[in-house]
Formats: sequence, structure tokens, C-alpha cells
Amino acid sequence: MTPNHSKDLDRRVRLAAFQWLTEQVSIYGDVLPRTILSKGFIFQDQRVPLVAPLGIFKPRILPEYPLSITTTTSGPYDDSFERGDLLLYRYRGTDPYHRDNVALRNAMLHKIPLIYLHGVIPGKYLVEWPVFVIGDDPENLTFTVAVDEHKTIDSYIEPKDVMQDDSDSISDIRRMYITSSVKQRLHQRGFRERVLRAYREQCSFCRLKHLELLDAAHIIPDGGKDGDPVVTNGVALCKLHHAAFDKFMIGIRPDYVIEVRRDILKEKDGPMLVHGLQNMHSHRMILPKNKRAWPDPALLERRYARFRNAGIDSNFSHSFSAQS
Repeated sequence: MTPNHSKDLDRRVRLAAFQWLTEQVSIYGDVLPRTILSKGFIFQDQRVPLVAPLGIFKPRILPEYPLSITTTTSGPYDDSFERGDLLLYRYRGTDPYHRDNVALRNAMLHKIPLIYLHGVIPGKYLVEWPVFVIGDDPENLTFTVAVDEHKTIDSYIEPKDVMQDDSDSISDIRRMYITSSVKQRLHQRGFRERVLRAYREQCSFCRLKHLELLDAAHIIPDGGKDGDPVVTNGVALCKLHHAAFDKFMIGIRPDYVIEVRRDILKEKDGPMLVHGLQNMHSHRMILPKNKRAWPDPALLERRYARFRNAGIDSNFSHSFSAQS
């Protein structure tokens, strides 16, 4: 295979992978199951998977550079974000000249866009692309990886002066900002996936099982005191009940019984109000099979107190409006 043909094949396969990922994310969201990633897509009658047991992965069809790098939730490598909010990705093994490490180093030298798969729970990955290897530290056995904008792929499609040099301060700031936002989304997606798995991927109020319509609701808001992204501070809710829970239209008592705010119970409206909200009143919520994943009663107590106060304020507002 000539160098030009090899380079052209790499471009076409890589761009096909990016397009395929765009389609999958539009259907399933940015957390994809390993089954889909392992199956991959078809390119010129060949199946191209995006993930394999090894973290640095080059499918057979590609001539030289890896396609993806993967961090698992239970793997042997301690990948982490450094203080500059860039990813530190561990070498494979301890030999800097292992063929996988050499391949990733070559991807860095030639500015090859890669796919990054970060495990949020076993079998599910937050997917980001393009990512670039921008640093190599053989002493500490790590590569530095940054996420960049999708438009930077243009410089790979047709090498021009589309993308500024990686040493440019504007490029560095942009990549640090984007990678930092990925770090934040990792926490959010990890919380969602852990909570939904604990509740067997169903709404704990109404049993709706469509993942696209399910959220992980915080009992104590994220960023507040004790608002940690842990399963015991979360409840799996459909989007309707999540919104009602956030607006204190529905509350959960510390004994896991659902309450609907008094003024909402008195309202007269269509069947959605009756079946979607009012009929939830006094029902016990669905709990995880594992008791250690049940909502923390102390956190529910604090949340329930706010729900009760919201009911008092609402009743006052309604009575004041009636007198006016």
C-alpha cells in the first residue's frame, strides 16, 4: 500500500467512524453501550468496531494509527484529569516502546484525531471526538489528551492552515475549556447511569422504562451541601415527575411514600393531571433491589421539609389571590 493510499484510507475510515458516532449519539445520547461500540459499522464490506479489550485500539482495516482510546471503570490503569483539566492517559504497560504506545505517540506527532471512550458504569461509555494526544511523558508513563471542537476535523480532511498549531495559547485555552466541560459531563453522566441502573432503568414513581425519557434526580441539589453525585442522593424519575419533583409539586417522605402538594390535589384538569400526578399521592415509590442504594432518609427529610414549606407558600398564594 503506497503512503498516499494509506493516508487516504485512514481519513475515509476515520471520517466514517465520526459520522457513524454522530448518528448513534443522536439516537441514544452521548453515553453508548459497549454492545453498539463493539459491533461498530460497515466500511467497504468490513466491520469496523470502535472498542476492544485493549485501551489503545486500532481496528484491522486501519494501516497505522489507533482509532480510539478507552478508559474503563474497572481497568488496571489510573487515568485522571490533571489540574489543567486535560486528560492524563496511561501507557499500556510500562514499556514506552510497546507497539500500542508507539502508535499513540505517532498519532500525536501527526495530529491524528481520535475517539475517546470513558467508562461511566460497566458496559457504558461517554463518547467524545475528536481528541488529540498533545503530550508524552515517558518518565510517568502517561500521554496528555485534549478534546477539541468538531470543526478541527476539517484540517484532517484537507490539510490546510485550518487549525492553529497546538502550541498556540488560544488553541490551548480552547482545548482546556472543552476538556474541562467533558470532565463535568462525566460526573453528570456517571451519576445518571448509576442511578438508573440501581432502579432497573424505570421511573420510581410510574415505572416508565423508556431510557430517553428518564433522568436521575438529585434529592439534595448538585453543588449544595451533601449534594454529592451518589446513588443514595438520587432517584430515577421520568421527565414529568422529575420536573414536578424539582418544582416541589411532588415530594417523597423519609418512609419512601409519595405526596402530591395539596393545591395540586385540588386542581381540576384533564387526565394527565389525574393519572400523571394526583394518582401518585400516598403511593410508595419503587426502590432499588439493593437496600444500600435506597435514598438516604436524612436527605429525604431535608428535601421533604422544603416540599412542605412550598405547599404552605402555595396555599397562602392561592388564598391571597382568591381574596383579591
